[in-house]
Amino acid sequence: MLALDVKARVENESADTLRKNGAVPAVFYGPKEETTAISVDARKLASVWREAGETTIVTLKGLGEDKDTLIHDAQFHPVNGQLLHADFYVLEKGKKIKISVPLEFAGVAPAEKSGHIIVKALHEVEIEVAAAELPHHLVVDLTTLIAVGDHITAAQIKLPPSATLVTHAEEIVASVTEFKEEVVEVTPAPETIITTEKVAEAGESEGEAAPTKGEKSEK
Repeated sequence: MLALDVKARVENESADTLRKNGAVPAVFYGPKEETTAISVDARKLASVWREAGETTIVTLKGLGEDKDTLIHDAQFHPVNGQLLHADFYVLEKGKKIKISVPLEFAGVAPAEKSGHIIVKALHEVEIEVAAAELPHHLVVDLTTLIAVGDHITAAQIKLPPSATLVTHAEEIVASVTEFKEEVVEVTPAPETIITTEKVAEAGESEGEAAPTKGEKSEK
C-alpha cells in the first residue's frame, strides 16, 4: 500500500509559493468528502505517481483519519514535465470502484510468427471492482491467436474475483488480419519516356530514303 503525508493548505498561500518551497498544491474529494485543498511534498508525490499512476490506491495521512484514494488527475508542466497539481478521489469504504484499467499484452501470437498481423484494438477496459482487488493492469494472452480471423474479446480477459466488466463483453481487444503484399505498379520515369520518344523519332528519320544519283531533289 502506498502512502503520502499531506498538509492542509494555508489560506491565501499561492500555488507558486508552494512549488518554490518544494511542495505541490493538490485537492482531495469524494462522494462523502468535501473538496479540501492540501499540499504534498513534490519529490514524494512524483515517486508515488510513477509507481501508482491512476489505478493504485494511495493512502493520505496527516489530516485526521487516513483516506484511501486514487490519483484522479495529475497536471504537468508542458516543457519541463514538473508535476504541478494533483486531484485525489477518496474511496467509499465497502463500495466498488468503477475504473478504466490499462491492458498489458503478453506472449507472442502464433499467427504473428506465420507472418500475419495482430491488430490491438483496445488498450484499456472499464471494470467495477472492490478497492482491495484493484489491478494495476490486466493481462491479455496473445498466444491464443493462431489463425486469420481469431480474436480476443473483452469477456475473455481474466478479472479479479470481485470485478465485473463494464466494457461491452463482445468488444474486440485483439485480432488477426491476413498479411497481403501490395503489388506496386512501376511507372516509367519522365526521362525514360522522353528517351523512348527520341529513339522512335530517330528511327523514323533514318528510315527516310536518301536521294540517289541522278535524282533531282525538289526545291
